Amino acid sequence: MKDMMRIKEAARLWNLTERRVSALCAAGKIPGALKDGRSWRIPADAEKPADGRIKSGTYIKGSQPSGLPLPVGVSDYRLASTEYYYVDKTMLIKTFLDERPIVSLFTRPRRFGKTLNMDMLRTFFEKTEEDTAIYFRDKKIWNCGEKYREYQGKYPVLFITFKDIKFDSWEKTFDAIKDVFAKEAGRHSELKYSELCDELDKRIYERLLSGEADEVELSGALLVLSRMLHKHYGIPPIIIIDEYDIPIQQGYLKDYYDKVILFMRNLFSGGLKDNKHLSFGFLTGILRVVKESIFGGLNNLVINSVLDNRYSAYFGFTQEEVMEMGKYYGVPDKYGELCEWYDGYRFGKTEIFNPWSVINYFNNECEPRAFWQSTGSNDIIGEVIEEADDEVYERLTSLVNGESFSTYIDTGVIYPQIKSNPSTIYSFLLVAGYLKVLRTVPSFNGDFMCEVALPNKEISLVYHKEILKKLDNIIPQSTAISVQEAIFSEDNEKLKNLIQTLLAQSVSSFDSAGENFYHGFMLGLCALLGGSFVTSNRESGSGRYDIQLKPREKKLPGILIELKAEKNCSAERLKKLSEAALRQINEKKYDTEMLAEGVNNIYKYGVAFSGKRVEVAVG
Repeated sequence: MKDMMRIKEAARLWNLTERRVSALCAAGKIPGALKDGRSWRIPADAEKPADGRIKSGTYIKGSQPSGLPLPVGVSDYRLASTEYYYVDKTMLIKTFLDERPIVSLFTRPRRFGKTLNMDMLRTFFEKTEEDTAIYFRDKKIWNCGEKYREYQGKYPVLFITFKDIKFDSWEKTFDAIKDVFAKEAGRHSELKYSELCDELDKRIYERLLSGEADEVELSGALLVLSRMLHKHYGIPPIIIIDEYDIPIQQGYLKDYYDKVILFMRNLFSGGLKDNKHLSFGFLTGILRVVKESIFGGLNNLVINSVLDNRYSAYFGFTQEEVMEMGKYYGVPDKYGELCEWYDGYRFGKTEIFNPWSVINYFNNECEPRAFWQSTGSNDIIGEVIEEADDEVYERLTSLVNGESFSTYIDTGVIYPQIKSNPSTIYSFLLVAGYLKVLRTVPSFNGDFMCEVALPNKEISLVYHKEILKKLDNIIPQSTAISVQEAIFSEDNEKLKNLIQTLLAQSVSSFDSAGENFYHGFMLGLCALLGGSFVTSNRESGSGRYDIQLKPREKKLPGILIELKAEKNCSAERLKKLSEAALRQINEKKYDTEMLAEGVNNIYKYGVAFSGKRVEVAVG
């Protein structure tokens, strides 16, 4: 048999990332590559494939994808599954029916298909006058047999979504929740004149419908409505609550946390705990706020987090699903670029792509951008970073540097913990979609120790903008402009003095700081300059540069910065370190990437740090 090599060997031989080699194998770009379990084996004599990532398939500038339109922002299952390109997630229904837990909580990052999946469940299970089976006959669940089809259209359903409840006060939030329940009560107008429901429930129903319910009545709304539906239809309803923790997050940010927690605890206790008028319950959110007792001792709750294998393939797109989309739209050669930008999440044991970003990528002429970054608020992350100590901040900057580290993960992290204990930020970053798990080891108390890293290039850009934004407060805009002027005029003395002044003013002591800290400092500084794409720790030439500023306009110069750091350096040693950093740029040909893209004027800087002192070499 022909000699074969592993992904790791090929990556080292070809100076590519292991993920890139794996993507090339999956795309059929390496002849003779064979799938071996979760990895690949590659012929030992295989040649490095030509980089085809910038080739245009059927997408050309200004064109629209042929075929079905892409469901950008569509969360209505009927519409998505009939009028748009739909990635079939109906096997979620089979997985649920095989186990049938009374209440299921799905925690996933925002924009990973939670609302669309909940609407799919509603459409499948809800008893309506419409024949909703037509939306499933061509889907995977329908081929699973009569055992599953008999559940279709069988139950009344209460569907509540809190995804748009983002207000500055509890009073406005309460009014918005009243409006949500008024609309859902109106959707079940059959209850208003039902002869099977008692008059007391009807009076509360009327107050819910009119939006006049007080806090006590509203907190009991799930119980009252489920009881009425049970009496009217003779079968207990299904309750679906989408994005249950959005009002809780807002309460934390806007100082009405205790009020919203008390309300939610009473609401869920009535609707989900020991409710004999409930068939099944489904909830979605980012966090599982269990430690708040928000579910009031609910012992029939099954939690499905990002670390669990169950349902792992149903939120977000799998590798196979993304490859199929690429083939459908005539751009299978774009798979590698999709991997670099939007792959890298791991739910349970399943590799997952960000669905929102993948859809927008295809819909925007296959031009990669940080689409997910603009879809929601990162206020909590910014708040925690503001409180973070040097160790937490240095760890976060090490992530941007392409590194990983092991940390304790508690998927039940709650908002007050995030502020009082900044180390819990890693748990929040994981469940919110800003980290991926490389390896998981159970800890003694039932939680996990996980090796974590950044998922992909898109999230790296989010870190540049949001997490390194801490530097905005310590680097005035006028100083950033002065730094830009010094860099572009190659005035290393001015640049050295500016950076040294910033170091002296920013933090009381840098004596224990390592290269990761200075890397984060310089990366944040460069991100403030504007006019360039800032990248870090990327392959170019025969190694990985520290920081690259690639100009948006090719007529402008590009910049390469290599960093060195040592403790207690003499002035002479610091100067030699900066010169060594500059030599490394040239010897390893870090300018290869920019030269290949037509950037011919490239400034090179070797920067060496020791405590608050800095030396800059220019080449």
